[in-house]
Amino acid sequence: MPIVIKTPDEIERMRVAGKLAAQVLDFITPHIQPDITTGELDDLCHAYMRDVQGVIPAPLNYAPPGYRPFPRSICTSVNNVVCHGIPGERKLKSGDILNIDITVIKDGFHGDTSRTFCIGEPSILAKRLVETTFECMWHGIRAIKPGNHLGDIGHAIQSYAEASGFSVVREFCGHGIGRVFHEEPQILHYGRPGTGLPLEPGMIFTVEPMINAGRPGIRQLADGWTVVTKDRSLSAQWEHTVLVTETGFEVLTWSEGCRPMPFLPQP
Repeated sequence: MPIVIKTPDEIERMRVAGKLAAQVLDFITPHIQPDITTGELDDLCHAYMRDVQGVIPAPLNYAPPGYRPFPRSICTSVNNVVCHGIPGERKLKSGDILNIDITVIKDGFHGDTSRTFCIGEPSILAKRLVETTFECMWHGIRAIKPGNHLGDIGHAIQSYAEASGFSVVREFCGHGIGRVFHEEPQILHYGRPGTGLPLEPGMIFTVEPMINAGRPGIRQLADGWTVVTKDRSLSAQWEHTVLVTETGFEVLTWSEGCRPMPFLPQP
């Protein structure tokens, strides 16, 4: 599949879809409390997307080759779940960390974003993992500008994560996005600077590092979707959809509830 350079009209539509995705996370944030189930969070998000926003939840019945249809409207990944957690009867408890991954379709265009939440009072390790993963995402985003390469994004994420004592999941990556949920290019969260495809204005893709507190190994559960850490260590993820501009980048999944870019030393 060739890389799609977005037109100005397509970019504007992606801005709309991206903001709507972020606003779902704004909406659900106050509901993320101990004793609520991940299935209840899914029900709330689904109703908000359908009845308030008028968008389609992209994960619902999504079935890439080799996968059974995903049965819910959001992904909820708790503690050692790396990604693609299926909402259900699991109740959140104080000390948990929870990633909620939202993708909406508005007028044929996808907006894709995720945040990791701390429930109650998590451990020092959990809080440090969540914060470091957030910073890893932003280190990757800051490497985006015309003339840089995909390897620069991955290197920025990997070097920061590993210097912090954590590991990068390698089996999953960011991706191009637009009219199609998953387009080229693949955005690896590890790599060498100056390698890979050069970045061009009009590219739109996600940056979504998955960072483990322990080793990077993962395994898939029998449901065909849920991915967990092999060593049962905690895992966190943050995600934005990003446009390559003429001078740098623009985050498209931005809303009033987004955490601002952290202060990070220059690379």
